[in-house]
Amino acid sequence: MESHLNIIAGFKAGKSYVKDLYVSLPFRVVSVGQRKNDNKLYQMIMSSSPGILDGDHYHLDIALEKGASLQLQSQSYQRLFNMKDKALQELNVSMEDNTSFAYVPHPVVPHEASNFKSKAKINIGKDSQIIISEIITCGRKHYGEIFKLKRFQNLMEIYHQNKLIIKDNVLIQPDMIPINSIGNLEQYTHQGTLIFYSTKDHVEKNDLIERIAAASEQYKNEMEIGVSAMEENGFVVRALGHGGELMYNFFLHIQEMLWDLDKNN
Repeated sequence: MESHLNIIAGFKAGKSYVKDLYVSLPFRVVSVGQRKNDNKLYQMIMSSSPGILDGDHYHLDIALEKGASLQLQSQSYQRLFNMKDKALQELNVSMEDNTSFAYVPHPVVPHEASNFKSKAKINIGKDSQIIISEIITCGRKHYGEIFKLKRFQNLMEIYHQNKLIIKDNVLIQPDMIPINSIGNLEQYTHQGTLIFYSTKDHVEKNDLIERIAAASEQYKNEMEIGVSAMEENGFVVRALGHGGELMYNFFLHIQEMLWDLDKNN
């Protein structure tokens, strides 16, 4: 099934709002965060489908006009069902100047024989920031489906002024790359990646990394967490563990920390 989701976040009179929205089945988008008074936009992506099926092709197009701040949320874990062929998802995000975008979705659960590729292309403007993450689980552990997927790939590219700034490629293909090998997941069953990048001048990158490192201390018995600094204003958080919910909550904590950097938006 070809499915489309298009959102344009506008900015007017100091507030971010939904300027345009189009969805096709199985998507639905609802407003959340009504109790927040920061004038930013909070939207949740919902689906009438139990998960991504064989042959599905999801197109997500997000645009933020100058000044807008948009935080997308997911409804639940994303299940990838058994597939004879494959399924695709394409995320395109266009950010004008002075914008903020965040998307920290629930973990992905690949069922046995699933084959899924996700591609994300993000263009970020001046004085802007992005927070985006992904958590991949081993599958339905209690059903004995530990890494019985065919293939999973998530390719992410972030551009600024037509220059590729960040490229991250996560590939899990158990029949080609032993998942438990050294340098791969080893004894862990869940992997998470969170990317933060800013084109603002006043971001204290090293201070933020220290705060995240301090916050990770409470998880040291459950997860392995590391932060890699970029040359510019950004960093990548990597996490390895045995449970998706704990990792997801940790990423939500980081998101809130980074989302509040610019309280004037």
